Amino acid sequence: MMKKSHPKFNVPNFGARSRSRVPERWRKQRGIDNKKRIKKSFMGAEPTIGYRNSDKVRGVRASGKRLMVAHNANEVKMIKDASMYEVAIAHDVSKRKRKEIVSAAKDSGINVVNSGKL
Repeated sequence: MMKKSHPKFNVPNFGARSRSRVPERWRKQRGIDNKKRIKKSFMGAEPTIGYRNSDKVRGVRASGKRLMVAHNANEVKMIKDASMYEVAIAHDVSKRKRKEIVSAAKDSGINVVNSGKL
């Protein structure tokens, strides 16, 4: 089962010439005269509950696997089904522990998504 697609949810005035001042992020519109708040179609889509994916595919990456954050090699070894998970190394792990995690993942046949140049 695949995830549903959804439009890009831009803030109002995203198409203006001064676009560099409008960051690419979503904030709910609260102004009393705001056209996006009153759901005018020319202003673009607004995030609603209807865009939510089913429970089966929520949290699944494009590869079809779920992501697990690992802080040490023991967490990698605890993964039972290597075909369902990919591992991301936590940002505060040292280089020595990163090498341990990558080698443990290689032994288990698990892909490490942010192994870098190790």
